[in-house]
Amino acid sequence: MTKEVQQLDRVIIRFAGDSGDGMQLTGDRFTQESAVFGNDLSTLPNFPAEIRAPQGTLPGVSSFQVHFADHDILTPGDAPDVLVAMNPAALKANLSDMAPGTTIIVDSADFSARNLIKAGYATSPLDDGSLAEFQVTVLDLTGMTVEAVKEFGLTRKDASRAKNMFALGLLSWMYGRPTEPTVAFLERRFAKAPAIRDANIAAFKAGWNFGETTEVFAVQYVVKPAPMPAGTYRNITGNLALAYGLIAAGVQSGLPLFLGTYPITPASDILHELSKHKRFGITTFQAEDEIAGVGAALGASFGGALAVTTTSGPGVALKSEAIGLAVMTELPLVVVDVQRGGPSTGLPTKTEQADLLQAMFGRNGEAPLPVIAPQSPGDCFDAAVEAVRIAVTYRTPVMLLSDGYLANGSEPWRVPEVADLPAIEPAFATGPNHTLDDGTEVFWPYLRDAETLARPWAIPGTPGIEHRIGGLEKADGHGNISYDPDNHDTMTRLRQAKVDKIAESLPPLEVDDPSGAAKVLVLGWGSTYGPIGAACREVRKAGLDVAQVHLRHLNPFPLDLGEILGRYDKVLIPEMNLGQLSLLVRAKYLVDAVGYNQVRGLPLTSSELAEEIIQMIKGAQS
Repeated sequence: MTKEVQQLDRVIIRFAGDSGDGMQLTGDRFTQESAVFGNDLSTLPNFPAEIRAPQGTLPGVSSFQVHFADHDILTPGDAPDVLVAMNPAALKANLSDMAPGTTIIVDSADFSARNLIKAGYATSPLDDGSLAEFQVTVLDLTGMTVEAVKEFGLTRKDASRAKNMFALGLLSWMYGRPTEPTVAFLERRFAKAPAIRDANIAAFKAGWNFGETTEVFAVQYVVKPAPMPAGTYRNITGNLALAYGLIAAGVQSGLPLFLGTYPITPASDILHELSKHKRFGITTFQAEDEIAGVGAALGASFGGALAVTTTSGPGVALKSEAIGLAVMTELPLVVVDVQRGGPSTGLPTKTEQADLLQAMFGRNGEAPLPVIAPQSPGDCFDAAVEAVRIAVTYRTPVMLLSDGYLANGSEPWRVPEVADLPAIEPAFATGPNHTLDDGTEVFWPYLRDAETLARPWAIPGTPGIEHRIGGLEKADGHGNISYDPDNHDTMTRLRQAKVDKIAESLPPLEVDDPSGAAKVLVLGWGSTYGPIGAACREVRKAGLDVAQVHLRHLNPFPLDLGEILGRYDKVLIPEMNLGQLSLLVRAKYLVDAVGYNQVRGLPLTSSELAEEIIQMIKGAQS
């Protein structure tokens, strides 16, 4: 039969099933197909913290949402247009996000009485009419998969595991995705298991062919490629982009990169990726705990390496004393905090922005350090390079605040030109830098550069620059241990002034205020960039004026932030916490900023935020 073809400008699809059903792989492959096709896209993986959560239960549901479009988009979408549910629990866990009229594709194979009870259903939703307001297609995906791969001699259990590839093939047909990348991926992935390889490829092709030949689906959809500036693009996750940024910064600085770390969700992927790139002079050390990881990194910095430690919020708490040592010794160190839901173990696989105050103040004594945050998965690359630039130039630990949403989410990323990367110059000390009254030339490790207030970076073993270092207070200039009260006051203020100096190297903030007539400013940081941007677009489409500013540098704030805040009658600060940036902004600038705060383990939804902005604008107009 001839199929109707409809053109769409965007689609949001969510694949959902048990944590062992391969939903993350399915979503990732659909994403890669869409990236090859040329769509703009944004993704939201969502999975349990347990390695193998209870099968068939709501806590065990794993999902992957992908938003792809023929135009620029900023978020993975507030709610799916299409839900692919592989069992009753997957349907129930995601049904509340579905709007009436949206599409649901259900694998009927697991809708047994036992599985319905485990999911909390008294009766089957496929039979009781509760799904009447949706466009529901019920298919025996598992049964069709088993039939499609029976020639390969697999057990029914092993054969049914390929049902995710059948579903992927069907959805790839529905939305005109290229199939070659997935076939090539499966050939590589299962090269050492020919039967598994061939079964997965057969299931994938069977799903595509089913869509092409069945009368169940009479419409195929087309989402055209999105126009993008010329360049080389690839799909990239935040953790991968961050790892690449650290590698690029190591090359730019000419320093060997040393990662001292301990595995922790959701930061571990950075360790995994950096361990693959020894050819760039990278050493990765998986320590026995968080404290050993940061201690090793700080020792590497003392020895002249580009030192990095990666972690999440609980690890930052453990590393805090050693980070304070880095502040005292004034050595370059990049501390990557991929934030997750807390406190304590909290929500290990969910996102949050609640470590900002910990990054600012979570050390004993006056221990200031710069804090920066990327705004999107691709921007993690630039944020990593910037963190290294600041750490090396100003001889300071730097906290880089990513989060679980950025770490696991993905988007098209334009590969930068090497010539566009900033120069990073370590400028190691090479000899004496101070002359005593008697004419003797000596090396003083705490003399400061007039422009940056950075102390010299002196590598052990360099003749003539032997010096003391450690956690006890240093005397100004010569760096000997000092308990003098006035000296402690001087050094404390110098360390703060050095961090404040960084603001002089920052570019002016970009203010997105198309009309110039907005009375409300939405100020954000980190991964709220996408939801805020999408919400502001929605508000402007409604005919209202709103301005947006997004912060990368959270300590120190950019020099022009205060002046910008003063231009607007009202300031709204959306955050995935209970108001941490709001607290800092109100304290520093005495601005009556209003918080929009959610801590649900999920990104902010742009539609709800847009409504909040509209209400604030109406209040400013009255």
